[in-house]
Amino acid sequence: MTRTYWAAVTAVVLALLFAAGAVTVAAGNGNEDGGRGGSPASRTPAEDSADAGFARDMSVHHQQAVEMSFIVRDRTKNEDVRRLAYDIANTQANQRGMMLGWLDLWGLPKVSAGEPMAWMTKPGSDGGHGGHGSHGTHEVRDGSLMPGMATRTDLAKLRAADGRQAEILYLRLMTAHHKGGVTMAQGCADRCEVAVERSLAQGMVDAQESEIALMADLLKARGAAPRP
Repeated sequence: MTRTYWAAVTAVVLALLFAAGAVTVAAGNGNEDGGRGGSPASRTPAEDSADAGFARDMSVHHQQAVEMSFIVRDRTKNEDVRRLAYDIANTQANQRGMMLGWLDLWGLPKVSAGEPMAWMTKPGSDGGHGGHGSHGTHEVRDGSLMPGMATRTDLAKLRAADGRQAEILYLRLMTAHHKGGVTMAQGCADRCEVAVERSLAQGMVDAQESEIALMADLLKARGAAPRP
């Protein structure tokens, strides 16, 4: 419990620092071309835009990845899994801070009153582009709000597991989580108007696809495979 508490405190502090940095970077890009019809990077997106929707939804998505990573770090002593969990927790807490910082900068709410993922199927958003639009709507199932998110039952099982069992469950849950995250991030890379946000989204795609491959290797070493 002590490790989890201090790890959580560290992640929150880092997220706040990155949020402040994100606001500074975005504000400093006011005279730059946003890459879409000359829109400046600091131009305020609409509340129902892909930029705002992605920032809100991916913040929620990332928060669960951070939570699962902190859980498994206390359920196993395996250094490979603990190192991966630490990297994911810190990276996604930092990115979450950046996205929440942009929403603050834009004066937009951090929580949407509408349907999660609606920004991926908004008319004119090319919902079928690149095969990603099919995940634009997602049925809420046992607390799973967006593609790849673990259910409440999944999280309870992870908290109750130990050792190799916890490692396999975490790697399977995080693989599915990353696959959903890649779908969402590619959606922003295709649709978002703010250049710095598109860049972050593409970085998420590249990093999470690499981690998916790493987790497949870690599962194979444990005689397991990702969920079908």
